[in-house]
Amino acid sequence: MSPSPAPACPPTPHKPDNVVRFPGPPRTSRPAQSTRKPRLLEQVRRAIRVRGYSIRTEHTYIGWIKDYVHYHKLRHPREMGAPEINEVLSHLAADRNVAASTQNQALCALMFLYKQVLEFEPGALKDVIWSKRPARLPVVLSVEETHAILAHMTGTRKLMAVLLYGAGMRLMEVLRLRVKDVDFRNKAIVIRDAKGKKDRAVPLPKMAAEGLSAQIEKVRILHEQDLRDGFGTVYLPYALEQKYPNLNKELHWKYVFPSRKLSVDPRSGRKQRHHAYENTLQTAIKRATRKAGVRKDVHAHTFRHSFATHMLARGTDIRTIQELLGHKKLETTMIYTHVLKTGPFGVESPVDNFELGPVLPDDAPTANRKPVRQPTRRHDWVRALLKTIFSFRVSRGAPQQQRRGNNAQTRRKYPLRNTRNTRNIETPLSRISRVS
Repeated sequence: MSPSPAPACPPTPHKPDNVVRFPGPPRTSRPAQSTRKPRLLEQVRRAIRVRGYSIRTEHTYIGWIKDYVHYHKLRHPREMGAPEINEVLSHLAADRNVAASTQNQALCALMFLYKQVLEFEPGALKDVIWSKRPARLPVVLSVEETHAILAHMTGTRKLMAVLLYGAGMRLMEVLRLRVKDVDFRNKAIVIRDAKGKKDRAVPLPKMAAEGLSAQIEKVRILHEQDLRDGFGTVYLPYALEQKYPNLNKELHWKYVFPSRKLSVDPRSGRKQRHHAYENTLQTAIKRATRKAGVRKDVHAHTFRHSFATHMLARGTDIRTIQELLGHKKLETTMIYTHVLKTGPFGVESPVDNFELGPVLPDDAPTANRKPVRQPTRRHDWVRALLKTIFSFRVSRGAPQQQRRGNNAQTRRKYPLRNTRNTRNIETPLSRISRVS
């Protein structure tokens, strides 16, 4: 009997084309977004940017929050409160000896963290201690001192300093000035997004008009070179770049005082040309102040103080000065009346009615007499050394004179020195004594 053949494999059933297939999840090129909650510092950055704070405020607040967390051994801020904040403020005041404004700046960063990010109740932070900031009078230059400092500056730095004094602008307002905000026809400068997110207009100094025109032409040439090199963009505020994609390559949005080098924008990561660094102008002002011989602590903001004070001295209305400076309150502008010769601060000392003549200190330099040079420790050390040497020589000579006796041969061989006129001998000790 022959074996039965092996059964054949069943045929594959035919699948008609009208079979309904249930597709799986849609395939997309974007990775699935993580449901992880953002970290604390990322939450702080988002809260700052939502409120439109500047990038300087963002860096400052992030720095203080990091210091706060590291001071308490990496504890989460949600586990801490007002006692830990006051402990950090006490450390800043007692150990680090910072100013009251620095303490309040750190406290503002921590209050922003707890109220805006962690959403603490206001009553939970009522025991926080604010430092009282003392009232300070601004440093003001005279007209002659201002002229002397500006005379020792040259080039672009001098043009920037003229805008500080001639228009009462802040340092960052000068550096962030754009080409479109200089109005040569109306002789005005429009300052955008100044302190407090406010705009204002200030007069364009006649002395700076020609220099600004040449500076803008220089910016145009530099912008064309950047475009040829594949760059040429600039930072735009408020997402204007998404609305107008090519607006960041327009000349009128360029900074009037651009940086010499290209830099990477920390937010967009694009390599482009930003405005000049503030330390360049501050260093030039310090150098010019030393050359001019002005013995004051002069900064870039000192020119703004001097602008307001000199305008008041010329009779300008204080309300007009308040608008030019962009002050919110009139009391802030009133502080510049402290150097005027008229008004409540223009008082005269009662001692000025006495006829005492000039009151000079001891050994003060005058036109016909030089100041007396006081001896120093080096002179005292030299004088003591020479005194010791001379006294040793005299003490050795006395016994020799006694041992010589009256022998004529000994006197001829060892003649005695004439010690009667030793006071007239010129020695280094006498020179030091005469000088001192």
